[in-house]
Amino acid sequence: MSWVYIKDFKDHVGEEVTVKGWLYNKRKSGKIRFLIVRDGTGYVQCVMVKVELPEEEWSKFSDLTQESSLEVTGKIRAEKRAPGGYELDVNHIRIVQIAQDYPITPKEHGVDFLLERRHLWLRSSRQHLIMQVRNEIIKATRDYFYDNGFILIDTPLITGSIGETASTLFETEYYDFGTAFLAQTGQLYLEAACMAHGRVYGFGPSFRAEKSKTRRHLSEYWHVEGEVAFCDNDENIDIQEDYVCYLVLRVLDRCRSQLEGLERDISKLENITKPFHRFSYDDTIKMLQEMGSDIKWGEDLGGDDETILTEKYNKPIFVINYPAQAKAFYMKRHPDNPELVLCSDLLAPEGYGEIIGASQREDDYDLLIKRIREENLPEEAYGWYLDLRKYGSVPHSGFGLGIERTVTWICGLHHIREAIPFPRMLYRLYP
Repeated sequence: MSWVYIKDFKDHVGEEVTVKGWLYNKRKSGKIRFLIVRDGTGYVQCVMVKVELPEEEWSKFSDLTQESSLEVTGKIRAEKRAPGGYELDVNHIRIVQIAQDYPITPKEHGVDFLLERRHLWLRSSRQHLIMQVRNEIIKATRDYFYDNGFILIDTPLITGSIGETASTLFETEYYDFGTAFLAQTGQLYLEAACMAHGRVYGFGPSFRAEKSKTRRHLSEYWHVEGEVAFCDNDENIDIQEDYVCYLVLRVLDRCRSQLEGLERDISKLENITKPFHRFSYDDTIKMLQEMGSDIKWGEDLGGDDETILTEKYNKPIFVINYPAQAKAFYMKRHPDNPELVLCSDLLAPEGYGEIIGASQREDDYDLLIKRIREENLPEEAYGWYLDLRKYGSVPHSGFGLGIERTVTWICGLHHIREAIPFPRMLYRLYP
């Protein structure tokens, strides 16, 4: 018989086919037995009728345990009441391997128990749906940048030039060069590449040694970064807005059933249309203080601040032009107020907080080297970065989006640990 994936059953109704997968669950009713089989593309109910099967086939039902691997042969039948709209009438089962005492049973399990068995937890229906949405967000990201004229640039994961504070970097010894770092960002390298290609993006893992236990932080996460030459901060914000709307629309179009399976309130995602809310840092601080926050001018927004602010609005929020003291050395000073920098953070609604950080970059050589010295950064490590301001410097801007934070928001998850297959956190390295 032909091997057919469950997702393709619609094209084979009435045909006898073989499904290869794992037993998700089973039940019985009188002289009928039901096997719920998953194959990675979907779930199908396989129906065993006693009077239609030899005893040898019928008895296999008792042998099969949760997550046993098997091949089921039978005829596909349309059935509106069945999950997916189809059932398989069984005439033969081949058991590949019997799973012994599968640890994740249908009962409730604690989070630590499940994370310790993340390699198996990925098989559950909820985790399966989340990974499908993540996959679509990643595919949509690549499509968006490709269709909008961006060139993919793969930036180093081991670097001697840091874009953020050294206190949150993982260190490693690099041959005879001394200490190197696992990159938190590919931004500095993308700035070099945008001077060659105009519009570029990077997509890869980033590492942050931040000792945080919040529901928004990972030590290893996937980072989408765009960089555009001849682009100011306002134009940069427009690109981010367009990109995020594109992601949400793609997921609504292609993963609606997955969102429904996750019990996501889809109406809240349907509100995500341009334009987004845009508030200055000054106005944001005033709003937060009026809502009871003890934040002071000059401080970066904390997770609690982002939560109470974004719970108030049904669309993402841009917070624009922070104080320079709260942001990185490479951000360009505001021409009308040198205490501020031309930057933005994009906060997702419903309390999810920051998903994008962005800024216009400092393109003046003298001002940039001054900032490097003020931060006590090693000038020799930034020689190549300073060269970009010596040989044809132009206004340019960029941004970085965290994939896991975006998945968490779009799927409506409580914690970021479910948004990545194998989370790396302050208290977790296994599996």
